[in-house]
Amino acid sequence: MAKRDFYETLGISRGATPEEIKKAYRKKAKELHPDRNSDNPQAEAQFKELNEAYEVLKDEQKKAAYDRFGHAAFEGGMGAGARPGGAGFRGGANGDFASAFSDVFDDLFGDIMGQRGAQGRARAAMRGNDLRYNLRISLEEAQQGLQKTIQVPTAVTCATCKGTGAEGGSEPQTCPTCSGIGKVRAQQGFFTVERTCPTCNGLGQTIKNPCKTCHGAGRVEKEKTLSVNIPAGVETGTRIRLAGEGEAGMRGGPSGDLYIFVEVKEHPIFVRDGADLHCRVPVSLVTAALGGDIEVPTIDGGRARVKIPEGSQTGRQMRLRRKGMPVLRSKDLGDMFIELVVETPVNLTGRQKELLREFDKISEGRNNPQSAGFFSAVKGFWDSMKG
Repeated sequence: MAKRDFYETLGISRGATPEEIKKAYRKKAKELHPDRNSDNPQAEAQFKELNEAYEVLKDEQKKAAYDRFGHAAFEGGMGAGARPGGAGFRGGANGDFASAFSDVFDDLFGDIMGQRGAQGRARAAMRGNDLRYNLRISLEEAQQGLQKTIQVPTAVTCATCKGTGAEGGSEPQTCPTCSGIGKVRAQQGFFTVERTCPTCNGLGQTIKNPCKTCHGAGRVEKEKTLSVNIPAGVETGTRIRLAGEGEAGMRGGPSGDLYIFVEVKEHPIFVRDGADLHCRVPVSLVTAALGGDIEVPTIDGGRARVKIPEGSQTGRQMRLRRKGMPVLRSKDLGDMFIELVVETPVNLTGRQKELLREFDKISEGRNNPQSAGFFSAVKGFWDSMKG
């Protein structure tokens, strides 16, 4: 049976551009793939025919030979340059199925194997790992901001070999197994399976004389001293990124980043809520009853005078505007809330007890409105239960 024209197989004209050829092949490959046509016994043969056509037409030299001589260009009758395996050709009339299918597999499945752009490019220079550093600071430091010096154990570029991993100025060699790609392929049926090269462990290069200091890694373990700027207003969970301050890359690769996670310690006086601060302030029974002035601390180390209204109760709040925390990367300030806690006197002397009993005798319901209201409600509740 005469072999079908390659252009007809792909459904394109002879003047089709390389992009049109590739697009047509991708479309046909989806339609004719045997996995999608299990009920068609001819699917495998049609799919092989499609790959044979694409293998020829995607290559400029093969396409030119086919346009001039047709199928005869690959049947051994056109001289050494046209024979299967001859110069400029690969695979002859049978085509290189693995190569053709690999091209469409890369396009259809989004570079799952990681090959696009990787072939012909050494993988020896690998980016270093990112690092995390947990930094605990006080609430006062978070309010003011500060410069903090930290010690970070990390991997730095080897000074002896300058990151190449090779001894005495020698250069790493391209891995002979994977040709510098870092991965090797094995064909299984219609698919090409890719795995990390066992010779270079995915680096794409081998070192004949490894550096005695870093043993070929191009980096060494070292503690690095860094100065970190902590802006005012940071909270627990704030993350600060220092680009390029992570681990050095393998064999001269770029460094990773350092991420500083901030934790603000609890404060013995203030409780933080975003940019606002809360402070519980005890006041004496007399001050709460008669009113008066008290001094309270502020987070910046200052003092604020607060007027206590007459008859204040536990839980009453007063607001001091702009006495809270700075808002991160802003000129705004939060507020400070004072919550009063009326303190019951303890360790009374006999005279003090006598005065309190005398006060209680002359007290009226309007002096203790909450108590009067509560017990009035209780009396009504008991009366209703009796009824």
